[in-house]
Amino acid sequence: MTQLPAEAMGHGVKQRDVIRMTPAEVDEFVADSRPDAYERLADRLLSSPHYGEKWARTWLDLAHYADSDGYEKDLVRPWAWRYRQWVIEALNRDMPFDQFTIEQLAGDLLPNSTIGKNVATGFLRCSLTNREAGFDPREARFDEIVSRTNTVGTVWLGLTVGCAQCHNHKFDPIPQKDYYRLFAFMNSTEEEEIEAPLEGELGPYLLAKPEYERKRREILAEYDVPKLQAQWEPRIQEAFKNQGKDLEWDFAVTEMRAAFDGAEKFLKGYWTNRTEQQAADLTDYFIAHRGPELDKDKNIGIGFRQAHDRLADLKKTLPEFEFAAAVHTDPLPVETNIHLGGDYQALGERVEPGTLSVLPPLAGGGKPDRLALARWLVSRDHPLTARVAVNRMWQEFFGRGLVRTSEDFGTQGDKPSHPELLDWLASEFQDRGWSMKQMHKLIVMSAAYRQSSTIRKPIEARDPDNTLIARQSRMRLPAELIRDEALSVAALLNPAIGGKSVRPPQPAGVAELGYANSVKWVDSAGPDRYRRGLYIHFQRTTPYPMLMNFDAPDSNTSCTRRRRSNTPLQSLNLLNDPVFFEAAQALAARVTREAPPEGRIDYAFNLCLARKPTSREEEILAQHYAKQGMLGVARVLLNLDEFITRE
Repeated sequence: MTQLPAEAMGHGVKQRDVIRMTPAEVDEFVADSRPDAYERLADRLLSSPHYGEKWARTWLDLAHYADSDGYEKDLVRPWAWRYRQWVIEALNRDMPFDQFTIEQLAGDLLPNSTIGKNVATGFLRCSLTNREAGFDPREARFDEIVSRTNTVGTVWLGLTVGCAQCHNHKFDPIPQKDYYRLFAFMNSTEEEEIEAPLEGELGPYLLAKPEYERKRREILAEYDVPKLQAQWEPRIQEAFKNQGKDLEWDFAVTEMRAAFDGAEKFLKGYWTNRTEQQAADLTDYFIAHRGPELDKDKNIGIGFRQAHDRLADLKKTLPEFEFAAAVHTDPLPVETNIHLGGDYQALGERVEPGTLSVLPPLAGGGKPDRLALARWLVSRDHPLTARVAVNRMWQEFFGRGLVRTSEDFGTQGDKPSHPELLDWLASEFQDRGWSMKQMHKLIVMSAAYRQSSTIRKPIEARDPDNTLIARQSRMRLPAELIRDEALSVAALLNPAIGGKSVRPPQPAGVAELGYANSVKWVDSAGPDRYRRGLYIHFQRTTPYPMLMNFDAPDSNTSCTRRRRSNTPLQSLNLLNDPVFFEAAQALAARVTREAPPEGRIDYAFNLCLARKPTSREEEILAQHYAKQGMLGVARVLLNLDEFITRE
């Protein structure tokens, strides 16, 4: 593998660091002989608005973010992206990691909480949601709280706390009681959808809202919806209290508990002072699910279908206005018990919210809520959070953490290869105000990071896994960045930051694998077609195949480190996937447009690999160019190992 020019290697720059720069920028950097050239490049990249996108992908793996519920129905989550947007923006402004933690776990509980702090709690909404009508909603909710508890244990503690759901942990000092004390912090959370408009959305929306509400009331009145809903509400609540007496109403209750957020509270009669949004959501649900008695009246059925369509059309006239998935604390007391054998129905001893007894206790005598938990996680005396966080940073830069098992700092995980270094980095992280950017700069400025990744045979024989960090690591790029690089060198990449998820082209037949043909994948048009991989809509049951081929996680559980496989499907993807073929076409057109005939191979090579080809490489590509044309050369370059690998 040919390296960058010696001048660049002297600066300590890796091939993948400069590939995102234009050839002119690479040449300028290589020619810069000032002693701080490398540091200034690092500062420029750290201040880039795309910094937040790069590091958001790592964090979203931990949160197991997706754009759909999961399970059989796998309904789309239209506002999941608002949490992703918050993460990008928080990282770009270098929000201290302690605050980053607190807002995601308890932003709603902070004094003078803002919309943004509530949006941050979308972290807790990344768990899967089961909407199958035959599923016990108590079990579904239990599974969600288990997911949140386990995720907190993985992300901040680096421990396999989930192993104590059913029994005392077999290896680590985590008794089952401690697990459910941690579980209790999450057990009092309730889900909600909050208004979360982007800049410029609120004014036009408020201006249009009164007329929209007037027309909505007219449509509802025309079809007698208020009167019929007033009859339906007590009837379905009665059916909920007396299940087993009427099978048709039993089915209506079961359906509502599965499909309607907040159904339990409504059915139990707690929605007497419902919010405007709750009232609208309930009315919309009633129109679509009016119960067995009204279903028997064909005229009402026809009328309600008309009302549904008219209301949907009316809603389209409203200016864009975003919501976000968030959580809040249930105002009603919620009891937590140990679940014997991890069974949601088998209740044991009652427990109060608390932390793992093997770790320092919660500070002070305040209320043991999610805010107290979050502050405990990032307290100065906590032995794990800072170490777990800096270990993942090291893993991202070197391909493996100082503790290789970044998900497990317990007795079954690997011991740190450099324990003193891990301790020092954790201490520096806290001393530097939990600044992630400062830690990233500290690492990339180190001599360890700036080493060549060239393998030296004598050292490889002694240290085949490079545990001693005698060189840098060669790493294949993450799935999203492989696609981004292809679009970038082809001058197709849309660099817009943030916003809704997009649906680039994917092979036919993938979406059709979803439940009852309910997954709709309409290719995004225009610039959205070329957004970064970070923004690709992730449907849990039918994920974007290119991402899965290159080892993106399935988003069902927290992922602390991506495995890297090597399969024939990856080669076929790079050759035949419509996105990569289109990128090859655009790259060929770009080279033909921007370079003279005699310099096209060199120019294309430099665009893709940030170096000039060797004489042998140029000879092979010239022969291929003569037979296949520039498109053939472009396809070869986009399929090179060097193109998809960080050197």
